[in-house]
Amino acid sequence: MACEAREMPTRLTPMPEPAPDPRLQSLTNQLQPGAVRTVKVTGFDGADVLVQLVAVVGEEAEVGRIPGHEASMRRVGHPSELFEVGEEIEAEEIGRWREGELHLSARACEMPALRSFLLSLERGQLVTGTVAAVHNFGVFVHVDGEPNGLCTGLIRLPNLTWGWINHPSEAVEADQRITAEVVIAETRSGQVTLSLKALQEDPLIRFAEQVGHVVTGPIVKVVPSGVFVQLARDVVGFLHLSELTDESVETPEQLVDEGKLIMVKVTEVDLQRHRVRLGAA
Repeated sequence: MACEAREMPTRLTPMPEPAPDPRLQSLTNQLQPGAVRTVKVTGFDGADVLVQLVAVVGEEAEVGRIPGHEASMRRVGHPSELFEVGEEIEAEEIGRWREGELHLSARACEMPALRSFLLSLERGQLVTGTVAAVHNFGVFVHVDGEPNGLCTGLIRLPNLTWGWINHPSEAVEADQRITAEVVIAETRSGQVTLSLKALQEDPLIRFAEQVGHVVTGPIVKVVPSGVFVQLARDVVGFLHLSELTDESVETPEQLVDEGKLIMVKVTEVDLQRHRVRLGAA
């Protein structure tokens, strides 16, 4: 690798307790269970179910809509296979659209035992369970106490570990007993999102003291804009293409390969975004 040595500015953004991403918080708020209302089916609009809220004495009944994908967790050709006009059902409020029209979810109330189980879980709560299946996007977990015949837990790939892994099977295996933290329990999906990573110390907190130091590590991934370098256990940093060589080289593949050792300088540790920036050593 041909690169000119240079002094790079060093910067540390210490945040032992990173502030929550407002976009993620907004999405989480939208997925929180809403109020349950009793509604009467008044008709169908395509795949949607038109309903009227059963009014309290002295109040005017409000109309609403159950979108087709919120009708049931079961696969049906049309919601008329599930509901009849005039039938009263329970549905969860999910928001207002179309100039204030109330939208509801019938699937969120379809299985009372499942809904009760999900409502018993709180964000940050620790639960135990057994890994049911491992897929490339994450793992399914049988959470202790869930209704029989269901699998309610899901740990997505980013929530498995702080370390760099290519497949969830590198972190857990089927039938393994685990303890995880509840991220959110969703009545509409019938699922609880879990995190194993939340129970592990963020390795960047300790690694932050390496800012300004030169370290050597293997390249674990090459992308068009640069390379990712393994700096320590569960710590990977990014070195931009511009730090690799002069402008005559257009892609990192022309210079480096995965597995090759490279010397770099740690220029920034950002705990909020959980990333490490690197410069040429």
